[in-house]
Amino acid sequence: MTSRFKQMDVKALGRIMYNLGLIALGSVLCATAINGILIPHEFLSAGFVGLALILHYFLPAAPLSWLYFLLNIPLFVLGWKYVSRRFLFYSLAGMMILTLAVEWVHILIPVHDKILSALLAGIITGTGSGIVLRSLGSAGGLDILSVIMLQRFSIRLGSTSLACNTLVLLFGAILFTIERALYTLIFVYVTANILNLVVTGLSQRKSVFIISRQWEEISRKILHEINRGVTFFQGRGGYTGQEEQIIYTVVTFQELSQLKGMIKQLDPNAFMAVSETLEVMGHRIGTQPHW
Repeated sequence: MTSRFKQMDVKALGRIMYNLGLIALGSVLCATAINGILIPHEFLSAGFVGLALILHYFLPAAPLSWLYFLLNIPLFVLGWKYVSRRFLFYSLAGMMILTLAVEWVHILIPVHDKILSALLAGIITGTGSGIVLRSLGSAGGLDILSVIMLQRFSIRLGSTSLACNTLVLLFGAILFTIERALYTLIFVYVTANILNLVVTGLSQRKSVFIISRQWEEISRKILHEINRGVTFFQGRGGYTGQEEQIIYTVVTFQELSQLKGMIKQLDPNAFMAVSETLEVMGHRIGTQPHW
């Protein structure tokens, strides 16, 4: 019994270290973009980092890292009510790690063209933020609000980030220049799309409707070869008036090509409609992170 508890403790410690490692790696990438690109080019940024940058540009003596830390305090109070304690504690650790990374990580990236700089900063920041959100926590700031919106309203992480950051950019355009705000808009847009790619990426599920006279064989192969569940709907052809069996299934991005090849082989005349899913909950096929 004692050895079993020790094994459980080792596994739990391993999971904690793994998640903290993801948060640390993502935070270092974000800090690299902030100190290496955004500040040298005097760009604004997204969310609470953007607000901290605006304050830092007006008050250069105030460290950006501590401005970010102080701005996060009210959001953690909100997060205590709406997100899980585990996610909140990991996010608190993430906020502190990002604060220290912004304070200590100073790597100058020698890209002088402003558009290329905005693109590169977006790629680095989106990748870093996505890696952090692949863990059980976040780096604080807008990430917590994004997770709240995803859980309560099924709004994608990058979409919430893009919408909220528009307000920050409008505020920055008024206080600074429109050109600076537009460069920052490029950065924010790229960040949002890279974030969605890293968080969902190849784990994106596809919902598939199939109409075929070979529906029994197709459904059997989906069940036993692709190992995915199927649901049948009763339909009627609008032109022929004939009764049709409609197969509905959800597969991963990697399995989609296998499914298409299989259907083409069994019934070249089969009708197949594929659509993206925002979020899937369920045994084995679910995509919702445990936030």
